[in-house]
Amino acid sequence: MKIPAEGAGTSALTADRRLFRELYYRDTDRAVRFRYGLLVLDAVTLVFIVSTSFIPRSTALEVADTLFGTVLVAEFLARLRASPRPWRELAQPVTIADAVAVLCFLIPGLGAAAGFLRALRVLRLLRSRRILVRLRRDVPAFRRNEDAVIAATDLAVFIFIMTGLVYETQHRSNPDIRDYADSLYFTVTALTTTGFGDITLPGRGGRLLTVLIMFCGVTLFLRLAQSLFRPSKVRYPCPECGLQRHEPDAVHCKACGHILGIPDEGT
Repeated sequence: MKIPAEGAGTSALTADRRLFRELYYRDTDRAVRFRYGLLVLDAVTLVFIVSTSFIPRSTALEVADTLFGTVLVAEFLARLRASPRPWRELAQPVTIADAVAVLCFLIPGLGAAAGFLRALRVLRLLRSRRILVRLRRDVPAFRRNEDAVIAATDLAVFIFIMTGLVYETQHRSNPDIRDYADSLYFTVTALTTTGFGDITLPGRGGRLLTVLIMFCGVTLFLRLAQSLFRPSKVRYPCPECGLQRHEPDAVHCKACGHILGIPDEGT
């Protein structure tokens, strides 16, 4: 029986969607390389945002913004195509932040300030079970310091976002905030509660933003310090009770006594 033209088109779309679902949700070699590529893309995007924030706007920068925006749009649409529930995916806060960041790259004159929200994508990738399992398997240093790496990433992303937010809300009216360097300086001094007082955010909105930076930033900083200085443990689920973290040389689960068999790297 000959397949109608409409059926052929539907088949092609199905194959296209199958490819994207493999790249985003499966653990094939191609999918793993693709998701590592997304991590690299986000890192390059952040470096681009930070480095170009100190350069006056020009035609070349706007072209570069458009190129980055085009790549991000393609990735955004591919992710929606891969999702079993695209409308639910669109309602996710991280997806909305992605859409805002992409628009800031594509619309001339807006600049890439809100592109700092693109850093939220890194948080989601580092909380993807498939990405975490792969990083633990492929990168011994990540496996040994997973909590510290994730805590440091959370803190860095928070600083990126708050720096962009301070700049966007202050640089037009606050003479102390002239560029991203000033915004970064204020964010770090507020986060560490040093508060030299040479730069302040006036008004009720500025004070509330300062409180937000201090409260959330100190919390993230303390979490990073805790992950660095507390006794090191390995992540290995107990087959009997499911306890996730154990001492590196543990033979038995401290919760149920089950023999663990934690893989030893010989170090």
